[in-house]
Amino acid sequence: MSEAPAAALFDVDGTLVDTTYLHTLAWWEALRQYGHDVDAARVHRAVGMGADQLLDHLLGEDRRHDDDEAVTAAHLALWARSWPSLRPFPGAAELLRECARRGWRVVLATSASAREAEVLRRALDVDDALTAVTTADDVDASKPAPDLVHAALERVDGVAERSVFVGDALWDVRAAGRAGVRCVAVESGGLCSRELRAAGAAEVHADVGALLHALDDSLLARPPVAGLVGHRA
Repeated sequence: MSEAPAAALFDVDGTLVDTTYLHTLAWWEALRQYGHDVDAARVHRAVGMGADQLLDHLLGEDRRHDDDEAVTAAHLALWARSWPSLRPFPGAAELLRECARRGWRVVLATSASAREAEVLRRALDVDDALTAVTTADDVDASKPAPDLVHAALERVDGVAERSVFVGDALWDVRAAGRAGVRCVAVESGGLCSRELRAAGAAEVHADVGALLHALDDSLLARPPVAGLVGHRA
């Protein structure tokens, strides 16, 4: 049997594309429109979850769910206003291409819907480096559940021990950990290294540009040798 391919899984919002605070404001305003007064700081820390998990986290699971769909739709409408001006973080496209060149199967694993993921892909303009994309539409439970990570691995016939997940939120780190995948975190979503490491990140960089600069010393330096997880031959 041939060796399972090595997979480099990437969150998109806040990791590759500068969207975390755009999402924060959109969710904050959408919640206000439906009578939910939630501090923006709390909203920010919840960004990175799928919409279902985010609303439960912010409003409580025992609440009435009557307006969940309306709040989610309002968020999408507000967030969509930003689409024409989306920008990848410096070094994002180069990082994905370099990972592909080094032998990783590069997968975008995002809690965004398929429609939103298409917008983010266009902003990144790096389809030549991608092997697959997985979205919230592909799973029953979004991050921090491990479902999206499992789906990304299945899409490329990958296995956890030969994979690395790159993300910016606590929910990324926890989802990767629950799937048994090592996580490289970046601070570009607004969380600090201490928090990300406490959640289980194996290494933390300021942003994807810094990760690209330090690539030779990172878990993404090259795919691991079979049987030697973490080995940098």
